[in-house]
Amino acid sequence: MGKQVGITVSKKDDFSEWYTQVVLKAKLADYAPVKGLIVLRPDGYSIWESLKTTFDKKFGKNGIRNGFLPILIPESLLGKEQKHFAGFNPEVFWVTHSGTNEIGDRLALRPTSETLAYTLYSKWIQSWRDLPLKINFWNTALRAEIKATKPFLRTSEFLWQEGHTVHATKEEAEKEVMKILEIYKNTVEEKLAIPVTTGKKSEKEKFVGAEYTTTMESIMPDGKALQMGTSHFLGQNFSKPFEVKFADKDNVEHFAWQTSWGVSWRLIGAMIMIHGDDKGLVLPPKVAPMQVVIVPIYRNDEGKDIVLPKVNEIEEKLESLNIRVHVDDREGLSPGYKFNDWELKGVPIRIEIGPKDIEKQSVVIAKRHDGEKVSIGFSDIEKIPLMLEEIQGIMLEKAQKQSKENTIFISDYAEFKSRIEKGGFFNSPWCGKVQCEDKIKEEISANKILIYGKGTKQQPQCGFTVETIQFFNKYGYPFEVVNCLEDMTKREALNKMTNWPTLPKVFIDGKFYGDTDILDEMESKGEVEPLIKAAFGE
Repeated sequence: MGKQVGITVSKKDDFSEWYTQVVLKAKLADYAPVKGLIVLRPDGYSIWESLKTTFDKKFGKNGIRNGFLPILIPESLLGKEQKHFAGFNPEVFWVTHSGTNEIGDRLALRPTSETLAYTLYSKWIQSWRDLPLKINFWNTALRAEIKATKPFLRTSEFLWQEGHTVHATKEEAEKEVMKILEIYKNTVEEKLAIPVTTGKKSEKEKFVGAEYTTTMESIMPDGKALQMGTSHFLGQNFSKPFEVKFADKDNVEHFAWQTSWGVSWRLIGAMIMIHGDDKGLVLPPKVAPMQVVIVPIYRNDEGKDIVLPKVNEIEEKLESLNIRVHVDDREGLSPGYKFNDWELKGVPIRIEIGPKDIEKQSVVIAKRHDGEKVSIGFSDIEKIPLMLEEIQGIMLEKAQKQSKENTIFISDYAEFKSRIEKGGFFNSPWCGKVQCEDKIKEEISANKILIYGKGTKQQPQCGFTVETIQFFNKYGYPFEVVNCLEDMTKREALNKMTNWPTLPKVFIDGKFYGDTDILDEMESKGEVEPLIKAAFGE
């Protein structure tokens, strides 16, 4: 039972394997017999229930009530909003038979519920008196994630909540979008001790069918961002095809304005990654299934008779303080084994108590988040709720520090390109237009040497562009020139991307290097030729 019980890899050295081991060995979840699916174990489900309870309270204060939706959606309904459904179609599981008989109209296993919910909303909403309609659904969703799965982060079936609201005005709906985003942010920071950054996704990254998507994201220890929840303004993109309409006070009919929003058990995955260490899970006290574990220490029946009555007394005291407490009285296991086991499972506080502690009228407190051990008197047991609050705050502060250290302010496109592989949050300007984003990325990736200038390679239209062309001609490597005079939008986008107002702008192997003034200086140091050779794989 020794070596394979604990975590066998370092979080720093093999983040992916470390994460998987923590999930499995801390007994949060296990793999199901079907590829891409996991089974949630009691501790994992308890964390989800804790989040659910908090969200339900906050949703309720916002006038949102819970409902239930079936998992099967007829293909004919999905076809009502083709653009939306096309984004999910590759991931949809289909039911085609009942026993050995074909069912006719195929049934989709719910990838998301907009089409089903709004078909029903069109029946339920008749007049302005029926608005706003705000319903949240605690569902599972199924998407064919088979190849690169990871417990809680990417699986073919996952637990989530999805809210769908309907409003009489655009303003009211947009206000709802931001209100939900704030609920998400506050809950994740308060319960999971994870700092998040909120904002609006780009046009390319928004939810299919939405006017725009707001998002909540956090940076993980491996430098990668994790999307942790989204809130979408749908406008009238669904109300029109699904005829979600209402009659106003003057009996004039209008299409409604809608929102949708959701978080999933990915939140649990984020919690594991942010707080866990090489010993295993580190749980924020507010969501820990067990906040305190008591480990009695004795060698014989005599010691047992001395220790257990006091253990039971402490247990009752903690329960009266609304602390989730567990006594580990398993036989045949050493105290050391139990200590390691509970550290692996991430319980915030461990109480150790043996005959000598009873003589001293004290217990030993071991804090999981930092490994600190302190002795406290029996009379100070009532301070443990305060300790748990302090631990929650310290864990958030630590995560905030990590997030801040991984947030980089960049105004130079060359720095952006050079640092992108290292990961982190980049705070930098961009044009905000999909066309700019896509076209520029396409051009840069397609050319090892790319010059944005005035005119073409054959017909340059300014002296500086001529100089730059001549500069690269002498090296004898292929390069391309893009004429910015033909597209002022692109020129504007490049100015924002690079924080470089003038032309030409030179990119080598995807990195921005300014103009010939910069390149001449680099050349004098012998830096240009090695750079070009490396770009071409020499």
